[in-house]
Amino acid sequence: MYRRTICVATTLGVLAGLAISMQVRAAGDKVVFPENYAKGVMYSTLDRPDIKQFREFYATPEAGAALRKGEPIPSGAVLTMAQYSAQLDVQGNPVKDANGRFIKGNLVGFTVMEKRTGWGAEYPATLRNGEWEYQAFTADGKVNDKRNLTECFECHKPIEKQDYVFTFDRLKITAGK
Repeated sequence: MYRRTICVATTLGVLAGLAISMQVRAAGDKVVFPENYAKGVMYSTLDRPDIKQFREFYATPEAGAALRKGEPIPSGAVLTMAQYSAQLDVQGNPVKDANGRFIKGNLVGFTVMEKRTGWGAEYPATLRNGEWEYQAFTADGKVNDKRNLTECFECHKPIEKQDYVFTFDRLKITAGK
């Protein structure tokens, strides 16, 4: 009897632990590489001096159009960030164009946010980013399995009022015109 009680308690403990770990694991397996991302709207660029990168931000046209009408970003929206190394001079500093912006070098990867009705329900409230999911891809469009997607959720969580999108204002102004 005692042995059976211990066995049942251990099994329940293991199952509870698995259930908790599965809830907070950000898998990204719902998001596929958006092959036609560049046919969307490139609505912003960003120089990242700390990591010597140049970034381009693309959105499906419906995302910006909805924001411009005062509506929320719709289900089906895909936001893609293309990441490039900055061209470097002989001292290892980013080369800048006539406007003082980094000149993009080689494509190094992509990070994608996709919003779908019902997505995100499996995450606890402390991690959930509405109905957004994330995925990182290598330069050739393959899943970057070295990327910890939980970091995406944690980073975007504080900007809930911007629908978890750092470039929300830029998207609203530029995309969907």
